[in-house]
Amino acid sequence: MRLILASASPRRRDLLGQIGVRPDAVDPADIDETPLKGELPAAYAARVAAGKGALVAARHPGALVLSGDTVVAAGRRILPKAESEAEARACLKLLSGRRHRVLSAITLIDAEGKPRHRLSTNIVTFKRLERAEIDAYIASGEWHGKAGGYAIQGRAAGLIRAIQGSHSAIMGLPLYETRALLKAAGYPLD
Repeated sequence: MRLILASASPRRRDLLGQIGVRPDAVDPADIDETPLKGELPAAYAARVAAGKGALVAARHPGALVLSGDTVVAAGRRILPKAESEAEARACLKLLSGRRHRVLSAITLIDAEGKPRHRLSTNIVTFKRLERAEIDAYIASGEWHGKAGGYAIQGRAAGLIRAIQGSHSAIMGLPLYETRALLKAAGYPLD
């Protein structure tokens, strides 16, 4: 049974390795990730994960295809994957001293083409960030391309006061839900 990971994220590959799963191939999906007008964060994450999976499954008939998307949300607002220092700084200022949600959606398309979906909703609370802390984090460069402008597995871990939920989901792949989907699809697990 071939498993295709529809993601270029080295974190997702590493996380899969934590549960003893090594994908047979990595085939990233390049889709438009622009939120639809009025789209709520959970619906957005689920739609993008499903879209990535469907695109890659069409290229690998008969294989299991695992895709995902992680969204940082402040209320109904979907924060961007920061591509500039200004974007990252704005995200960190917004998240400073408050709780926000990290939604990690996954889709597993089985060998018959049937999609299965899961959503992990988690709460992250940042400490109140001082300007010097934001400056130092921006200087680290870890924020680049990260939803909400931070990576919990790096230096930002020292700025986070509390999390509720799955640490792996906040990193980009909810391992409990992923393992359950793979098991349900008949994928051999240790």
